Amino acid sequence: MPRTGRPPKEINQTEFEKLCAMQCTQNEVCSWFDVTEKTLNAWCRRTYKMTFSHVFAQKREKGKISLRRTQFQLADSSAAMAIFLGKQYLGQTDDAGKVNVNIGKEDDSSMNAIRIVLPDNGTGPTDQEK
Repeated sequence: MPRTGRPPKEINQTEFEKLCAMQCTQNEVCSWFDVTEKTLNAWCRRTYKMTFSHVFAQKREKGKISLRRTQFQLADSSAAMAIFLGKQYLGQTDDAGKVNVNIGKEDDSSMNAIRIVLPDNGTGPTDQEK
């Protein structure tokens, strides 16, 4: 018996994968192709044998790679980006050259303790102050 329902909506697979790489939400992808979530999920099942969320989880990784590549390229000309990447990947912090001063008992770990961070002027304590 011939199918009597509406013909399936055409979804361009290449465009779909690009939208996933750009981290588009399911609603945004549906809006782009003018389909419902149900239609998109049915298409994903036919095309990839998975639901949208599983396909999205795989395809968005290309977007992360592309973003990371752009960030590393920007680090060549942007000190702010170089600092950001250093913090993210190299464990670098802004705390270098600062001295921590704790007010309260040495063993006091209560919430009442006050922590003050002062910039280090480079002189450090003298031998007499140690």
